[in-house]
Amino acid sequence: MGNAELWSTHIHPVKALRPVGLREAVVEPWGLAGDRRWALIDDGGKVVTQRQLPQLALAAAELVPGGGLRLSAPGRAPVTVPVPRPGDTVTVDIFGDKVEAVAADEAAHAWCSGHLGAGVRLVHMDDPATRRPVDPDYALPGETVSFADGYPLLLTSRSSLDSLNSLIAQGDHAEEGPLPMNRFRPSVVVAGTPAWAEDDWRRIAIGEVVFRVARPCGRCVVTTTDQATAVHGKEPLRTLGRHRRFGGELVFGQNLVPESTGTIRLGDPVSVLE
Repeated sequence: MGNAELWSTHIHPVKALRPVGLREAVVEPWGLAGDRRWALIDDGGKVVTQRQLPQLALAAAELVPGGGLRLSAPGRAPVTVPVPRPGDTVTVDIFGDKVEAVAADEAAHAWCSGHLGAGVRLVHMDDPATRRPVDPDYALPGETVSFADGYPLLLTSRSSLDSLNSLIAQGDHAEEGPLPMNRFRPSVVVAGTPAWAEDDWRRIAIGEVVFRVARPCGRCVVTTTDQATAVHGKEPLRTLGRHRRFGGELVFGQNLVPESTGTIRLGDPVSVLE
């Protein structure tokens, strides 16, 4: 595969908020350490994302020592949120999965609701080893995931994005391109592979950590939201619909499940095992 390597690594401490780029990341069985252990829910307990509230893209969450968060957004004073103490859980509905989580403090709820102009609560997944199984159609027994959409990690490729942007430039909404990779909210981005090569991968290694490629990633309306402005467009879904439709899904990227744990670092070689 040539000089394929890990180009970038990202975590999203709170689901749907801005990513944090890392030079190295610890791979846990349920995803990258610190990734999507927190989420926002509405009054009915449903997880809210940029599908409903695109202005989530304008807020940021940084991890602080001890596992808590520092939340910030334009025009608002930052707030620090500690990890909630063990105690009563609330039932969270994430795309039909019922998951138990622990609510943050009232100050966190108020800050998030104030930014969004909508009543939300911030919740923390206290035990990712037991709370939420991966889709059994694509998982092995015992595999779990955080508040990610469905799988522990999402991989994308720089060359595939370049190819997609070339297609967008030839389409009806060329003025929207080229799109940055943050539209796709990946965990890991690889470089040095042919465009769309990841479609054929079944197992890979990043450095010494091995991953199973569980299934392609079907994309949703979140990819049409400019992550810097929260403004919607037509791309990339218009172009994916024309060129990357597989069954009922518009595909960009691949979902991964770790087969081992360890630390991955920028520049690590990426090897296709199967």
